Amino acid sequence: MSEAALSGLFVSGFIASTLLPGGSELLFGWMLTEAMHPWWLLWLTVTAGNTLGGWLTFTMGIWLARYRPLTALEKPQQQRARHWLTRYGPGVLLLSWLPIIGDPLCLLAGWLRLNLWMSAVMVLVGKAGRYWVIAYLI
Repeated sequence: MSEAALSGLFVSGFIASTLLPGGSELLFGWMLTEAMHPWWLLWLTVTAGNTLGGWLTFTMGIWLARYRPLTALEKPQQQRARHWLTRYGPGVLLLSWLPIIGDPLCLLAGWLRLNLWMSAVMVLVGKAGRYWVIAYLI
């Protein structure tokens, strides 16, 4: 049961960080309050899943760039995100934890072919920070 719970938390974090709908915060918070595992193990597990999901979305953007030109971005929100990413670079991915806009930011960053390693670090820091705050508040 213990390993299954951690696996479920990892998968929940992963799915929540792709373009699929989902949220891992409630599960993470519940597992923290139940004290099934040390808080740091839960934090590492959900952060790893969420970060890998963000990296997958970034990779999907790289793949998408091969088949669709950037001119396909027509909506004002998409143009604004593109402007932020081209102006500020991978640092914008610190916001990848935000609901609704975080996943598209990762996708667009890959589409724009921002620096892979710097983008990966920024996604990791942003996602880890979110779960750190949740753990602190609980």
